[in-house]
Amino acid sequence: MKIIIEGAGEVGSHLAKMLRAEGNDIVVIDNDAARLAQIELSADVQTIEGNPSSIAVLRNAGVAHADLVIAVYPSAAQEVNIVGALLAKQLGAAKVVARIGDEDYLTAENKLLFKELGIELMFYPEKIAADEIVDLLRHGSSSETLDFAHGRLQIAVFKVDENTPLLDLKLSEFTQGLSAEEAAQFRIIAISRSDKTIIPGPDTLFRYNDLVFTIARREGAENLVRHFGKKSLSVGRVLIVGGTAVAEMVARGLSRQGIEVKLIEKNRERCLELSDHLPNEVQVVNGDGRNSDFLYEEGIRDCDAFIALSENDESNVLSCVVAKKFGVPRTVAEVENIEYVRLAEEMGVDSVINKKLITAGRIFKFTLSGKARFVKYMSGTDAEVIEYTVAPGSAITKGPLKELDFPRGAIIGGVVRGSESFIAVGDTVIEAYDRVAVFALPETVREIDRFFK
Repeated sequence: MKIIIEGAGEVGSHLAKMLRAEGNDIVVIDNDAARLAQIELSADVQTIEGNPSSIAVLRNAGVAHADLVIAVYPSAAQEVNIVGALLAKQLGAAKVVARIGDEDYLTAENKLLFKELGIELMFYPEKIAADEIVDLLRHGSSSETLDFAHGRLQIAVFKVDENTPLLDLKLSEFTQGLSAEEAAQFRIIAISRSDKTIIPGPDTLFRYNDLVFTIARREGAENLVRHFGKKSLSVGRVLIVGGTAVAEMVARGLSRQGIEVKLIEKNRERCLELSDHLPNEVQVVNGDGRNSDFLYEEGIRDCDAFIALSENDESNVLSCVVAKKFGVPRTVAEVENIEYVRLAEEMGVDSVINKKLITAGRIFKFTLSGKARFVKYMSGTDAEVIEYTVAPGSAITKGPLKELDFPRGAIIGGVVRGSESFIAVGDTVIEAYDRVAVFALPETVREIDRFFK
C-alpha cells in the first residue's frame, strides 16, 4: 500500500516504522527538518519537508494515488489534521484518518458528520488510553484484558511470579491436569519472555516473569484466574498522580462507576482547572506525587489501585514501584517510551499504557482486508490481536484448523458463532460469518489476512 503520514512526531514516527516493516510504501510530510532527519535514521521511508495542509505539498507526495493518509501532525491545533485529511480525500486518497484533541468530536452525531465529509476514522489517543485504563480496572486480576462480543470471549494477560502455580511447569503438564470441561473454557495462546514472543507448544515451560496471554469463555474466566494464583480485585478507591488530559478523563470515568478517586497534581493552576472540570466526587490535591511521605499522608496504603499518569515516564514507573511497597494491589503507569515498557513490567508495574501502541492498532486495521474488525497491540509483546469476520468461501473455512497450512507464528484462540462462543482446537471448522480472534506475530499478519479474504 502507498501510505502518506502527515506529521513526524512520536505517533507519526512510530506508525511509519511499523507500517514500513509490513512492506508498505511510506511517505512522511512535516515542516520540521529535524524531525524528518530523525525518522530517516530509523526507517526506510520517503520524507517531504512542507506544510501537510498545503495542496502543493500533498500533490508532490502523490496523495492522488495514496491508499491511506494518516493526519497526525504533532503539537498543533486539531484543525490542521482535519484540514489535511479532508484535502487529501478531495485530492484522491482512498482512505483518510485524523488525530483530534477534542472529545466532543467523537459523539455519534459528529463522527457521522465527518464520515460524510470523507474522514473514515478520527482518533483521540488520550481518550483511547483513558478508556483502556478504566476498562483495565474492571478486570482486577490480570495486567491487560480485551473483550470480544460483549465479553463472551476475553483475552487476558497474567504475569508468572513466585506464587504462580504454573511456574516451571510444561504446558502439557498443565493441560493434562485439566478436566475436559475446563479445557474447553480457556486456552494459553502466547508467552512473552524478555523481548521474544512465543507461540507455545506442549514442551514450553512457564518461567518466572513470563507474560502469559490467554483466551477464555466468560464462564471460564474465574477458573483461569485461580490457575494463575491470582485473586479477583474489586476496586473501590483509586489514587491518580498527574493532572494530564488522560488523568482527567480517567478520573471522570472511574467516578461515573462509583469509585472513590483522589487526583494529585503539583501545578496549582492545573489543580484549579481540574477542580472546575471534574465531578465534585473527585478529590483534587495539590502536591508532589513523587514524594513517598506525601503519598503516605494522602492515604496510599488504603487504595485498591494506583495510576501514574504524569508526563514523565521514569516518574510514573518509580512511583508505581513505591506504591507496590506501600501494599497497593494494582498499579498502572503510562509509559510513552516503548523501550521502557518491558522494563516497567519487570520492575513490578501491573499494567503499562502506551498511547502509540494503542493508537497503532486502530490505524493498522485500515491496511488489512475489510474483514478485519479491529486490531490491538498488547503491552509486553510485538504481536497483534486481530478480530476477523469470516467471509463465505474464504480459505479459513476449507477444513479443520489442523489440516490448514496456518502460519506457525499465529494461533486462532476463540470463535463467536451467533450467540455461542467456544475455544478453537485442531478439530474446529471455521464457518462463514464467524467472528474469530487471532493472535499473530507481525511477520505472519499478511499471510493470515489472505486466509480471511
